[in-house]
Amino acid sequence: MRCVESIGGSLMSVITKGDRRLKRRRRVRAKVSGTASRPRISVFRSNQGICAQLIDDTAGRTLAAVNWYEPDLRKLGKPERTKRAGETLAERAKAAGVAEAVFDRGGYRYHGHVRAFAEAIRESGITV
Repeated sequence: MRCVESIGGSLMSVITKGDRRLKRRRRVRAKVSGTASRPRISVFRSNQGICAQLIDDTAGRTLAAVNWYEPDLRKLGKPERTKRAGETLAERAKAAGVAEAVFDRGGYRYHGHVRAFAEAIRESGITV
């Protein structure tokens, strides 16, 4: 949210960290779109873990999804959980008949868990 603060009588807008991420996310989404043959992998990263969906934007459907709090992922440590989540989403994508996809980083920097997740998907045989 944009807040307005008064500092010494002048108004100054404050842009929060979440606002900056949403701005980046909208900029990425303006360029990235998923189709039935090449759906979009949408990523959400939190402090606890990572969630992702395989989305066909033309039909408005989610083809597959993975969440960090699934029972087989929850017991793992964060780095292993991220890698295993990528492998799980790739397996579910193959089951849905998807061989390649577009990666939507969701406004997050492409490093750390987001990068490890994308690389795990690639190693599992999905072209991203």
